Amino acid sequence: MTEPTTTPGRRTDALRAVRGTPDPGTSAAGTPDPGTPDGGTPGGFAGAVACEWTKLWSVRAPYLCLLAGLAITGVFTFYYASIARINDHPVEPVGNAVASSAVLTQFAVVILATVAVTSEYATGSVRASLLWVPRRHRVQAAKALVVAVVSFAAGVVYAVVGTAVAWGAFDGRASFDAGTTLRQAWSVGLYLALVAALAVGTAFATRHPAGALSILVTLLWGLPSVLLGVGGPDLAAVDDYLPHGAGDHFMRSGVEAPYAPVAATLIVVAWAGVAHLAGLYVLRSRDA
Repeated sequence: MTEPTTTPGRRTDALRAVRGTPDPGTSAAGTPDPGTPDGGTPGGFAGAVACEWTKLWSVRAPYLCLLAGLAITGVFTFYYASIARINDHPVEPVGNAVASSAVLTQFAVVILATVAVTSEYATGSVRASLLWVPRRHRVQAAKALVVAVVSFAAGVVYAVVGTAVAWGAFDGRASFDAGTTLRQAWSVGLYLALVAALAVGTAFATRHPAGALSILVTLLWGLPSVLLGVGGPDLAAVDDYLPHGAGDHFMRSGVEAPYAPVAATLIVVAWAGVAHLAGLYVLRSRDA
């Protein structure tokens, strides 16, 4: 008497029936499991964004970075306004103090964005991230979007707090216009969001915090300091096309600029785009 033959699929189903194991596409109650591809999980880019949002706030680093940025804003704007009052500088928009503080507060979001990427490489959890979201460009875009949104919100909050601190420290040496102040607050948030996206791309390209921070500190602070410190119109013109030089032109109000605020914004966008493409190239061409 010959033993009846069964296909592998039928044998697996039979074993599940004998052992009482539910099908992987269903829950114990027999309903579709939302954790499986056939269970109606939203997934896609929205799922990747939700995943990155959860990962960002699951550690303490973002909180510390954002609090450090707030503290730096308060100290810098008070110092800026006090110097303007003591030295009897011409009256300027109060929001210029906040715009000037971005030279330091930008590093709060730079560190936040860098750690959000490089910590996954350090712990090896990036492999799990790429298994959950196999399309690598989606992982990078989701992380850049989450970090940029957080940085934009932080920048607006910094601007509001810094404006309040600076207004008292200026003691009459500053002007206040609601429209100008709101525009500057939005500009500070936009600049920090673009810097965060720039940092994410750089971090994906280097995969190491020291390498990413070395590049970003040089680009955002070291090189501009050298160009402006050495002096000369030619070197100052070069600084106008670096990220912070261009960002300063669309954040500050009442000062001369070599181009319109829209052009300044596009320059910073271009820097963030180049960094993003560099990071995406490395992410796609190298194993995690």
